[in-house]
Amino acid sequence: MPGLAEIAKIAGVSVSTVSRVINRRAGVNEETRQRVLAALSDLPYSPRGLGALQRTGVIGLLLPELSNPVFPAFAEALETRAAAAGYSSLLCNTRSAGMREEEYVRMVLARGVEGMIFVSPAITNSPPGEAPAAAYYTRLVADGVRMVFINGAVPALDVADIAVDEQLAGYLATSHLIELGHTRIGFVSGPARALPSRLKRAGWAAALEENGHPAPPELVAHGPFEPEGGAAALGQLLDTVTPTAVICSSDQMAIGALREAARRGLCVPAQLSVVGFDDIPFAAHSTPALTTVAQPISEMSAAAVDELVQRLAPDSRHEPSASHTRLFRPRLVVRESSGPIPRA
Repeated sequence: MPGLAEIAKIAGVSVSTVSRVINRRAGVNEETRQRVLAALSDLPYSPRGLGALQRTGVIGLLLPELSNPVFPAFAEALETRAAAAGYSSLLCNTRSAGMREEEYVRMVLARGVEGMIFVSPAITNSPPGEAPAAAYYTRLVADGVRMVFINGAVPALDVADIAVDEQLAGYLATSHLIELGHTRIGFVSGPARALPSRLKRAGWAAALEENGHPAPPELVAHGPFEPEGGAAALGQLLDTVTPTAVICSSDQMAIGALREAARRGLCVPAQLSVVGFDDIPFAAHSTPALTTVAQPISEMSAAAVDELVQRLAPDSRHEPSASHTRLFRPRLVVRESSGPIPRA
């Protein structure tokens, strides 16, 4: 494997030990593992350091998790498109790896991938304006690593971002509820620092204000992007502002909101309308079936792979430039969980 001997020399261990650390195999104590990781961090990301960008026919797909059905959907669509383009895929689930995304990236490059696609990269969970969070992406670009982001724009980097228009998603969901007569519409949001949360909130507020309705902060409650987070956030709203409808940052959160509404004896949508985001497969089979805003996952995945393949082409004349984002329009999918405002 290219680069292992150099890493082993810096860490003072054998090549086989480096291989075990990179492949996350047992048999390496924590002190040795940390020495290898430290050696990795001392090397550049460039092909001179780790042997990346060789013609291996492999690209890395880095996803934050696989428990949320939207990420396996992206993985499947990305792998299908990559295979059609003649590339194999190395699938990486960074959250379950027990290490920072940066460490995982070094290991992936050490295994000889030509380029990488990040789905919801770690930078999207950084507070706005926090420059250090983008430092290692800057090094990746400077060292010539080819990569593409999905839903994760980084200003001033030469990294293509293939993204769904999340601000429009918040706007569409809220406008749908306004058309049904709702004016007190809550936002069951993901973590406040997360870019998707901030963008959807902007769309939610714009739709309300455009129609002459207030968008006060008390109508927003935050939680993790998972059912428990959605349940807790809705509970907070119901205990304070009693909205007649809510939009949610993800279908996972919306499923939690449906469960919390049922726990409190509220009938959806007769007493509370709920709208999600993503259109995961289960959304059509929840009780009631979930109204949601769908991401065009197949189209976005195809665009991301095509962009990376173009940058990997031997005759590519790609030159560094300002980052660019290609926005895809989300689609409102109306099902049973949204309905007219409850009668007094």
